[in-house]
Amino acid sequence: MAPGLDFSDWWAKDARKGTPVVVKMENPNYSVVEIDDPDAAFRPLEKSRGKNAKQVTWVLLLKAHRAVGGIAWIATLFWALLGAVKKRLIFRQDVAMASEKFGKGKLLFKVIKAFLVTSLMILAFEIAAYFYGWHYFQNPNLHIPRTSDIQGLFHLVYVTWLWFRADYIAPLIQALSKFCVALFLIQSADRLILCLGCFWIKYKKIKPRIEGDPFKSNDVEGSGYHYPMVLVQIPMCNERELSSLTLHQVYEQSISAVCQLDWPKDRLLIQVLDDSDDESIRCLIKAEVAKWDQRGVNIVYRHRLIRTGYKAGNLKSAMSCEYVEAYEFVAIFDADFQPNPDFLKKTVPHFKDNPEIGLVQARWSFVNKDENLLTRLQNINLCFHFEVEQQVNGVFLNFFGFNGTAGVWRIKALEESGGWLERTTVEDMDIAVRAHLNGWKFIFLNDVKVLCEVPESYEAYRKQQHRWHSGPMHLFRLCLPAIITSKIAIWKKANLILLFFLLRKLILPFYSFTLFCIILPLTMFVPEAELPVWVICYVPVFMSFLNILPAPKSFPFIVPYLLFENTMSVTKFNAMVSGLFKLGSSYEWVVTKKAGRSSESDLLDAAERELKTTNQLQIQRGASESELTELNLLKTDPVPVKRVNKIYRKELTLAFLLLTASVRSLLAAQGVHFYFLLFQGVTFLLVGLDLIGEQMS
Repeated sequence: MAPGLDFSDWWAKDARKGTPVVVKMENPNYSVVEIDDPDAAFRPLEKSRGKNAKQVTWVLLLKAHRAVGGIAWIATLFWALLGAVKKRLIFRQDVAMASEKFGKGKLLFKVIKAFLVTSLMILAFEIAAYFYGWHYFQNPNLHIPRTSDIQGLFHLVYVTWLWFRADYIAPLIQALSKFCVALFLIQSADRLILCLGCFWIKYKKIKPRIEGDPFKSNDVEGSGYHYPMVLVQIPMCNERELSSLTLHQVYEQSISAVCQLDWPKDRLLIQVLDDSDDESIRCLIKAEVAKWDQRGVNIVYRHRLIRTGYKAGNLKSAMSCEYVEAYEFVAIFDADFQPNPDFLKKTVPHFKDNPEIGLVQARWSFVNKDENLLTRLQNINLCFHFEVEQQVNGVFLNFFGFNGTAGVWRIKALEESGGWLERTTVEDMDIAVRAHLNGWKFIFLNDVKVLCEVPESYEAYRKQQHRWHSGPMHLFRLCLPAIITSKIAIWKKANLILLFFLLRKLILPFYSFTLFCIILPLTMFVPEAELPVWVICYVPVFMSFLNILPAPKSFPFIVPYLLFENTMSVTKFNAMVSGLFKLGSSYEWVVTKKAGRSSESDLLDAAERELKTTNQLQIQRGASESELTELNLLKTDPVPVKRVNKIYRKELTLAFLLLTASVRSLLAAQGVHFYFLLFQGVTFLLVGLDLIGEQMS
């Protein structure tokens, strides 16, 4: 059996916790002893005191009660997991199979199934050999018996397998594992350097600063203050989800927040760029725009008749308007983003007296980060992305990938870089790379935060991650010639090619999937190529600890975070291959579903907004009474949709592969390997059964 991991000796060195228990015996001849914990009775006592049978019995009962409670809790979780497996896999209640629209997904699934079938056959073969007493596989230095030692055909086949495994299979796995471990160490070193850079920024208190009054004008005859012309764009598409708390649409939150920006009304124009193909949603958004227009806000509504190019096409169409020429900057917010009123006053001033600045990017903050386990794990990832990756690159390189929202662009930088292009699904990264190649610099503001949402269901998160990892590889194919022939410094070219694209977009999902989902279970059946403990335990835990540092409250989730990131490597690897080889799904755009979560200020204003709904009849003068009634019904009475859980076949197949490998590791008594494979397999099982996060209707 796998050896246990007992850390009780470490705990014994620390101060004892808990309330002291005073045990008083009925017989007055017995002494009274204070017990701080169940182990106190077994420690050496003073000579004047002695332990007796009733004390020992009481302590043993306390220990037994604690052990039974822990076992009962684990058994309850295991029983619930078995119930979910029975309900969703056997009886198929309220479940649907997640479809693979393109051949590459089916091909990867077939490869994983082949690994699973092969591992099951080998496991059955070696279990039989184990019960026969043939324990050759426990020793990496294999002893191949002589011909005289061979007894029977089955023994001959087993020894032949040992010979073939040691001479032909093990060298290939060892070579691949060494290559992946080298990539793993390089990527870990990159993250460590980024963290050190972040610590240096915190220590030196380095951040972009605004000198003096940025809006003070030198023109004595004028008003004394100068505010540049700013265009604000809100691209959206079928944003119909309702907030579960305020019953307000997602689009209402973004439009309302943007319309309350603290900026002179004559120097601000808001474009609502609606690509919705649902007539009812378009009517609702038009009514919302009309409401704010009647309040004196300079806001316009745009809808494309020919909806091509997804978000990039939407933004490109909006920038082609003639009146855009009068504006100097453009701020972009997705439909679920809620900027504070002072957003423009904290971002636009950084452009003053800095003509080389092309982009000012703000940080995201999440209203639903504590909604469920999935949102907590996403918060860890995104906090590291903003506070470490983007802040360090912004300070030391003046370059990072544009996040597509919550940023302000100099319109001149967009135009000189070629504008929005419809060639990839990561139009934000595309324009950032082209602007960098044209010599523009970026500023990241870590202390300016914009409220938004993270996906609350695994289905939505999975589709989002597929787009975020297939698009960069597709973009890399397109941008590589331009990067090589550009006039920027060689070290900037190396940073773009080696670090920005290859290391962080290609190598990371490749080694994560290959090393922990393929090579590790294979080494259980080929012990000659066993991975060292530091590769599967020490280094990953240390790197997970570094990732959690920007979000210290998430420290209790360090183990789930590590396991879930390995689970997501399947989707990311799939997407990376799709984008790298330009497969069909690399240009598939799926709008991320939102729950319409509101901030605390929105919740406080909810009652006031409801009271003002009656005034909308006077504001929307162009509509008849029957049309307004229909709009109100659409707004407050959404049609309920039955929730259906998805079954993800690749994740389930990998779950059974890892669990099979964990059973094999028991035969060799490999402790850490067994526990890692077991917990990683259970994590894949939970994700494959769609038991993480909440399902969206």
